[in-house]
Amino acid sequence: MSEKTLGEKTLRECREGDRVRVVAVGGQGAFRLRLMEMGFVPGAEVFVQKYAPLRDPIEFVVKSYHVSLRREEASLVAVEAADAAANE
Repeated sequence: MSEKTLGEKTLRECREGDRVRVVAVGGQGAFRLRLMEMGFVPGAEVFVQKYAPLRDPIEFVVKSYHVSLRREEASLVAVEAADAAANE
C-alpha cells in the first residue's frame, strides 16, 4: 500500500457499522486484481458488517455482496467516510 493521505484510513481501521467509500486499492498483481473483482474499486461504498470474535476476519458488504477479508488484506484498501465523499 502506498502512503496514506491525511483523513484517509484503511478498512482495517473501520468499526462495525461504518459506511465508507473506497479511495484506493493497494497491493500488487493478482491479489490486487482479486480485490477489485470483488468490488473494492475506487468510489464503491462499503459497509462494515461485523468482526469475527478475535477481530479477524472482517465481514463487509460491498455492492450487495458479503465479503470477508483478513485484517492484513483489509489494510490494503484506503477509504474515507461515505458522507465525506458526497459533500465534495
